[in-house]
Amino acid sequence: MKLALLSDLHSNLGALQACIEHARAQGAQRFAVLGDLVGYGAEPVQVLDAVMALAQQGAIVLQGNHDALAAFPPNESRAMGDATALWTHEQLSLEQKRFLVGLPLTAQIEDVLLVHASANEPQKWRYVEDERSAGASLDAALALPGVRYVFGGHVHRQTLYYRSTGRGLMAFNPTPGVAVPTPRHRHWIATVGSVGQPRDGNPKSQYALFDTTAAQLTFHRVAYDHHAAAAAIRAAGLLEFFAKRLEDGR
Repeated sequence: MKLALLSDLHSNLGALQACIEHARAQGAQRFAVLGDLVGYGAEPVQVLDAVMALAQQGAIVLQGNHDALAAFPPNESRAMGDATALWTHEQLSLEQKRFLVGLPLTAQIEDVLLVHASANEPQKWRYVEDERSAGASLDAALALPGVRYVFGGHVHRQTLYYRSTGRGLMAFNPTPGVAVPTPRHRHWIATVGSVGQPRDGNPKSQYALFDTTAAQLTFHRVAYDHHAAAAAIRAAGLLEFFAKRLEDGR
């Protein structure tokens, strides 16, 4: 099976549509959306409509920290991520809010654990951003029966870590479009990047495709009209920072 791994959509419909189309062209047979469907961007209603349609077709959908914020927004903004939470909450229908509230924090498909942030206390939304934090997430996941792979998002970057016998965790920076062999005799953990808001200096959208039969993981970059997404943020009256971030890929 080819499993498309999409995370951190952040209310960016154009990026989501581009990644879905690209993944299907690559032979994706199932989708997993790893949280942060909303937040930052100007199209939360449309993105949730698209994700809910994917869920009806069998996609796995997880809850991210921005989804929790949109369902239960804070009374005042204490962090950058809070800035669009109330606005997003007001845009969503009751059905969409219930959808967000009902999403799980993790899901397991055979030997794959899916999570938004870290498998180590996923409700605390810890970042997997280096070997130490990746090791903590992997160790927590390996306490579950049969897990060999952990796939998440949250950090808006694409990185792969692996552990082989007698060695510590090793980080690997993948090349877009090049399949990486991920044999099951090792343990693997990856952050699949952000569909709607990449932060590595490249505005192209990010997602990954896991071939469970061949045991290969391919990271992808997909061009979309990020200027239109930035314009939508400005038109909605949201913070200029979020529009500029899309244009700069940071």
